[in-house]
Amino acid sequence: MYSGPIIDPHHHLWDLSMDRHHWLKPSDPTAKALAGLETIAHDYLPADYVRGSARHPIVATVHIEGVWSGDPVEETRLLETLDKSKGVASRYVGAAMLGSAEAAGLIAQQAAFPRMTGIRSILSWHADPEFGRTPEWLRDAGVVAKHGLNLELMVYPQQSGIVCEAAAAMPDLQIIINHCGSPIDRDAAGMRRWRESVEKISGYPNVAIKVSNPGAYDHNWTLESVREVAMHVIDCFGADRTMFGTDYPVAGIQMSYDQIYDTFKTIASVLPAADQAKLFHDTAKRLYRL
Repeated sequence: MYSGPIIDPHHHLWDLSMDRHHWLKPSDPTAKALAGLETIAHDYLPADYVRGSARHPIVATVHIEGVWSGDPVEETRLLETLDKSKGVASRYVGAAMLGSAEAAGLIAQQAAFPRMTGIRSILSWHADPEFGRTPEWLRDAGVVAKHGLNLELMVYPQQSGIVCEAAAAMPDLQIIINHCGSPIDRDAAGMRRWRESVEKISGYPNVAIKVSNPGAYDHNWTLESVREVAMHVIDCFGADRTMFGTDYPVAGIQMSYDQIYDTFKTIASVLPAADQAKLFHDTAKRLYRL
């Protein structure tokens, strides 16, 4: 089993007293649509992360924007005030509302923070599933590239063509896919579509991927069902472009820290030691400039 250092490249922090995470409110349509969000609707800060992950040698983490309501740079300013002594939120991936009139200015503001390494766009939640093909979105993806930031994407399998087009048009832009590429449809046809989408996007060398929150799309998860997803991703992308991440506290709806990392370690145990180190640590260290 892998016992070396771990970088968690995907988690969130929030202080709900600031009233900036409206999607966690019971009255919000997102909360109504996603079962279990009420279990994570509480403050979650560095001490909570350290306590929950205590069994595992986490040396650094990457904070991913948490769908902040209002000026997303406020979230980054909050992160700057938090304790970094345990490596929690050593790097950030922020938000900038790609496709909006304000995006270019927000990207520039985010890029000014030394710990900022990327901007995230959640295409899978957008009302228009083709939004990533609009001139405005593509313009702002180019701005992300000009600032030397990564572009993080949440996409459904049917949006894989958007990823391929962006990767081909902007070969200098590092794209990172969240949550295994979202294998949301668990029937045979849905899993086939997901496998084909992962194979397709893996053909672009400037695309990497995170095996993160494996229970999000598999509420009846087992070791074998997680293994099926994780190993397909690793087989397609290789350990140089794949990272294991938690997506805590959201992942806590389905899995504990120990369940996540014990599952990942069991799955990775059949791989060469060098590949295990890349999946848990080295690839994230490189892509997030740690």
